[in-house]
Amino acid sequence: MPQLRIALAQVNPTVGDLGGNAATVVAWTRRAAEAGAHLVVFPEMVLTGYPVEDLALRRSFGSATRDRLDVLATELADAGCGDMAVYVGYLDRDDVGPRNGAAVLHGGAVVARQFKHHLPNYGVFDERRYFKPGHGLDIVRVRGLEVGMVICEDIWQEGGPIAALGRAGVDLVVSPNASPYERKKDDARLPLIARRAGEAGAPLVYVNQIGGQDDLVFDGDSMVVGADGSLLLRAPQFVEHLALLDLELPGGAAKTDAEADDEFTVRRVTVSDHPVPAYEPRHLPVIAEQLPEEAEVWSALVTGLRDYVTKNGFRSVVLGLSGGIDSAVVAALAVDALGSDAVHGVSMPSGYSSDHSRSDAAELAERTGVHYTEQPIARMVDVFVDQLGLTGLAEENVQARCRGVTLMGLSNQHGHLVLATGNKTELAVGYSTIYGDAVGGFAPIKDVPKTLVWELARWRNAEAEKRGETPPIPENSISKPPSAELRPGQLDSDSLPDYELLDAVLDDYVEGDLGYQDLIAAGFAPELVDRVLRMVDLAEYKRRQYPPGSKISFRAFGRDRRLPITNAWREGVHR
Repeated sequence: MPQLRIALAQVNPTVGDLGGNAATVVAWTRRAAEAGAHLVVFPEMVLTGYPVEDLALRRSFGSATRDRLDVLATELADAGCGDMAVYVGYLDRDDVGPRNGAAVLHGGAVVARQFKHHLPNYGVFDERRYFKPGHGLDIVRVRGLEVGMVICEDIWQEGGPIAALGRAGVDLVVSPNASPYERKKDDARLPLIARRAGEAGAPLVYVNQIGGQDDLVFDGDSMVVGADGSLLLRAPQFVEHLALLDLELPGGAAKTDAEADDEFTVRRVTVSDHPVPAYEPRHLPVIAEQLPEEAEVWSALVTGLRDYVTKNGFRSVVLGLSGGIDSAVVAALAVDALGSDAVHGVSMPSGYSSDHSRSDAAELAERTGVHYTEQPIARMVDVFVDQLGLTGLAEENVQARCRGVTLMGLSNQHGHLVLATGNKTELAVGYSTIYGDAVGGFAPIKDVPKTLVWELARWRNAEAEKRGETPPIPENSISKPPSAELRPGQLDSDSLPDYELLDAVLDDYVEGDLGYQDLIAAGFAPELVDRVLRMVDLAEYKRRQYPPGSKISFRAFGRDRRLPITNAWREGVHR
């Protein structure tokens, strides 16, 4: 029976770095060749990074990408990898327009090209703005086996190209992907891939990228599923990884050149027509365990923060340490992402700051080893308050804005990236000060509800204890009532409903997109719904000016949820 050793190259590309991404393809292909692989599959648009957004509309970028693909084919041959079939995602541009494509490189040349058929246009995706859809299917004969390909969204559609490949009688299907992470996504991903493998009547090789790109995070989780739905291989999440699998397939018989159907024209390309002699497998398939939910979310947040900082050329970050839970979790994430020496924490007490806010901030710095300074802001606040005659809310907000100015000054002076420490719940209801605690270049927990912030803190401390390490987050930061310390004795509960209840309403309204009557039917009190929805609707202008942050939910603020700032519609008010 023909045998094929296949390599899944789960790598972390950078958008726009054609040279660096090409070097990554060469390096990982060489590793695959040294391991005896015959075929290696890279993620969707690995040569350009994903998503390229409006770069796709630039002719200069499209031309450079297509030219770089040809150069990459010769570089692979020069590196001694010319005998391998290398699947590389890229951006194609010709008279038809820009297309999301994947090519097969072999023998120093591009021997096959295929373009994505289904262009997603929901959630974070806007591919119909950028790309033209593909129509044909290239089937490549590798080591006597016929290999078809579908690109990312093509496997999420029942029927279509994967069914056409099944009718064409392929022995194997490969699928390059750039599928962003969100919580519990694998509950849908693995069953879907199993269904598509059954539809194709052949094993399906799913290769996903890892890493952060602006507000998106990619988790990898690459896998191979048999035609019977069995999981044959799974790569670990959130790490670059080369996964290898030996496949014994009953194919190799000559196929006809007939089209699969009227919609998809099939072109067959032969790379090698000679089956490989049988041999003992050298690599046992690895099936990595799925991470528990808190570990998965924490890894996504660490990955997103790390890549945003490093890919944008920063070497260090700075954040305000209030002694509260949000800044403590952000500091712990930053240490895990970048190392303690790259993290600078600043305590900025005002005239209303409690003793425990200072001591908890100092304790966190001691536990994590971050650089720590104290910059009192009381005199700065007094200058603004006295000169402008500020009282009430205006005076309270000046405190936050003096802290924002302090952090931005340190950023400008030392080159740190400022981290905003607000969570999704605060962002939803506008419980933040624009140009104050909302300043920053990146917001690591922007998509994390307040109740999940507490869960992550407890989980991270428990993990440290399991490893015999010092838990990074002070217990008092977790257990004390949350407060922005805007005035003596002030608590968050003075302005907001209980966080458990508030997050439940927000989950239905933001994530579930339920209307007023639906929320009442779900059991929430009308006065609570009125209050929460009004806060959410009036805070849109703040969210538009908030820094980017890693998406972990089904519907994050930004790419996923786009509402007008000037908006007279109010749920529950009939006009």
